Amino acid sequence: MKYSIIIPVFNRPNEVDEQLESLTIQTLTNFEVVIVEDGSKITCKDVCDKYSEKLDLKYFMKENSGPGQSRNYGAERANGEYLIILDSDVVLPSNYIKAIDDEINSNDTDAFGGPDRAHDSFTNTQKAISYSMTSFFTTGGIRGGKKKLDKFYPRSFNMGIKRDVYSKLNGFSDMRFGEDIDFSIRIFKSGYKCRLFPEAWVWHKRRTDFNKFWRQVFNSGIARINLYKKYPESLKLVHLLPMVFTVGMIFLFTLCITGIITMLTSVEGKWQTTGCIMTLCAALPIMLYCLLIFADSTKVNNSIKVGLLSIVAAYVQLTGYGCGFINSWWKRCVRGKDEFSAYKKTFYK
Repeated sequence: MKYSIIIPVFNRPNEVDEQLESLTIQTLTNFEVVIVEDGSKITCKDVCDKYSEKLDLKYFMKENSGPGQSRNYGAERANGEYLIILDSDVVLPSNYIKAIDDEINSNDTDAFGGPDRAHDSFTNTQKAISYSMTSFFTTGGIRGGKKKLDKFYPRSFNMGIKRDVYSKLNGFSDMRFGEDIDFSIRIFKSGYKCRLFPEAWVWHKRRTDFNKFWRQVFNSGIARINLYKKYPESLKLVHLLPMVFTVGMIFLFTLCITGIITMLTSVEGKWQTTGCIMTLCAALPIMLYCLLIFADSTKVNNSIKVGLLSIVAAYVQLTGYGCGFINSWWKRCVRGKDEFSAYKKTFYK
């Protein structure tokens, strides 16, 4: 067996149904599927049974321990030469496995990952969130699908690794968020080679509403400081941009409100002019950024509605991450607190 696909699941049987259906139409079939139910109350056992004759499928139920440890649980029970790690909310195009196989056959590598896209069937909110997580104007393009000169760090929604390398590194750590970046950092630090496979892309549903999206990116901001405390060299300039954006937006909104109040409460023309200038100076960059996001997303998604929702998604993504980053920096770097995460009771709600 060349490939083992490992999928941790928590209360998402409908997503697993779509995912397994996409695996039945793969043009290359030299793979097994390992489903690890991570203490779900709503299990996908019946869904897995439905595909038991169409796929080489193994189903396991275990107590809840988080996605990283569930992936390790699945890896211990997998038989493939390569382990492919997927989140349960991705759907695969029919040539996904073949794209991976072609890349490995042309240039062997120790670990790899692929990008993600939004499917036409996704809701407008999901498309907007997908845009905000992949656009150059929100993430600097670090999560897109283009090959870059610097290191590529696979994310756990779509990554693969040689089985023996996985075992030597003891798999994923027990970090609740950022565990995939932690793993990628350890891959590089151990001297292994890691590449981006641009054609091994997936449709990634991500979060279904902006509240869930906020909780996700807030924890991502926290995780970045947790990673910094473990690996100081991992913090790059691009990781600071959401924090800078958040602080900048707070300043601009404060300046805008101050300007409006000044205009409304001043009786002298000089102060009204000053208030007007303050308001315009603050509002202009905000409006220009919104216009940029709207225009680019509308073009990419061919939808004005998605373009408008992408403005909301971009601000949630950047300020959510920025707030989590600042919160974690204050608690861990200033106050000396231990590693933590937020929204533990409501993350999946």
